[in-house]
Amino acid sequence: MQKITTFLWFDGQAEDAMNHYVSIFKNSKVLSVTRWPKGHADEGKVLVASFELDGVQFQALNGGPQYKFTEAISLSIDCKTQAEVDHFWTKLTEGGGEPGPCGWLKDKFGVSWQVVPEQLPRLLQDPDKAKAGRVMGAMMQMGKIDIGKLEAAAKG
Repeated sequence: MQKITTFLWFDGQAEDAMNHYVSIFKNSKVLSVTRWPKGHADEGKVLVASFELDGVQFQALNGGPQYKFTEAISLSIDCKTQAEVDHFWTKLTEGGGEPGPCGWLKDKFGVSWQVVPEQLPRLLQDPDKAKAGRVMGAMMQMGKIDIGKLEAAAKG
């Protein structure tokens, strides 16, 4: 069992968010759903749902309008290829999501994500400071990260 689980607070969209995320990530599934009992004002609606995204567990709560997501916390996705970057970027911004700078985006539920190719940290940490600086400069001009442009910047 996972020791630390990310718990996401929604205002009525917990089930929609869970199903959306499970549809995007491979090796993902709904683990459990607890609904409000008979007689409650929200009878039948999801209270808490547990799900797994590529082997990582999350919980979603329909807690109400008191709290909103901010960019102060984000979920980072490590991608091996440009096709993977493109997939996650497209799926997470569709339906009202918002692209942001430097590989960041906000999905239609307000959750912030970073879609990061595995090459990026390696290129940014290159011992050649000029090379790392060119990569940083290229990344700062991007929304969705373009691996080819990062590698071109690294070459100078």
